[in-house]
Amino acid sequence: MVQRHCSMCRRASGTAFATNAPVHAGAFHVVQGQELITEHESSPGRRSAFCSRCGSPLHSGMLDRPDIRRVRLGTLEEDPGARPVARIWVSAKAAWDTLCDDGLERFDEAPPPPYYGSPGPRR
Repeated sequence: MVQRHCSMCRRASGTAFATNAPVHAGAFHVVQGQELITEHESSPGRRSAFCSRCGSPLHSGMLDRPDIRRVRLGTLEEDPGARPVARIWVSAKAAWDTLCDDGLERFDEAPPPPYYGSPGPRR
């Protein structure tokens, strides 16, 4: 689970960062409301899913990695049981974000494995 500070995640979440977690596609299940989810190619090679009623971003994934879904944890009603391990794309953080000293590992851009980071530049 990582906290992403890139401009795309900030805009989608409406705040300083989005907290996302990689989930294996086979373990990911929508328990209700599947008919309300709309997917589209949000940028080349990336599919994003949104609630067609309220517009909340729900999950996304790379077309070349169909085995992984990146779930927006702010949409979950229950504790996922995991905690953030890193902040990524810190070089693109909002100018007004002061980044508290929370002990999380920080990466200016996409992190190396084992973190699930997006390849390519994202600002």
